[in-house]
Amino acid sequence: MTRVRGGPRARKRHKRVLKLTKGQRGTKHSLYRRAHEAMLKSLTYSYRDRRRRKRDFRRLWISRINAAAREHGVPYSRFMAGLREAGVELDRKVLADLAVKDAETFAHLVEVAKAAQ
Repeated sequence: MTRVRGGPRARKRHKRVLKLTKGQRGTKHSLYRRAHEAMLKSLTYSYRDRRRRKRDFRRLWISRINAAAREHGVPYSRFMAGLREAGVELDRKVLADLAVKDAETFAHLVEVAKAAQ
């Protein structure tokens, strides 16, 4: 049986890993073993943080809505409950954007929420 050489495949794998770790500090971008460790860590962090980003944005939106609603004398929980009772189906992302960019429309939504309770 003929001998199978793994050189081309190994080189391809090494080049792929080194390409992924370009920009890392120290030997993490130039030595294969260190680069492979850094790559595994980086991919783990990116997977985790794609999920975390969703939580972080939701917290930010809730904070903005709460601050804007309290300026009109209504806490966040009562504001959201009033919107739900009034049948207003705007998500937190849109409400936070309105609170920041269009205070007049947000004030109208606060009045709608107050009237529904």
